[in-house]
Amino acid sequence: MTRQQVLDQYFIDARHKLIDIAAFLDRVDRAEGGADFRHAAFRTALKALGRRGPGRAERVLLSLSDPTTRPIAKAHGKGACGAWPGR
Repeated sequence: MTRQQVLDQYFIDARHKLIDIAAFLDRVDRAEGGADFRHAAFRTALKALGRRGPGRAERVLLSLSDPTTRPIAKAHGKGACGAWPGR
């Protein structure tokens, strides 16, 4: 596809997601409470997204992923939380 075709095909969807992210960050900023590793990981992922060049999706995914290779003995919850707590 040409750049124009990619923009024609995907711009509106990407625009929607960008506005949704902005609204999410506004809600977090307005909310009371302490720091949370997910918010910090999200901000790190946004920085990775802002870097130019190929590989943005990989950099964003890796910024949210557990970099360790050793299995843990027991999971701390029933489901994934979407970001690595850094422990």
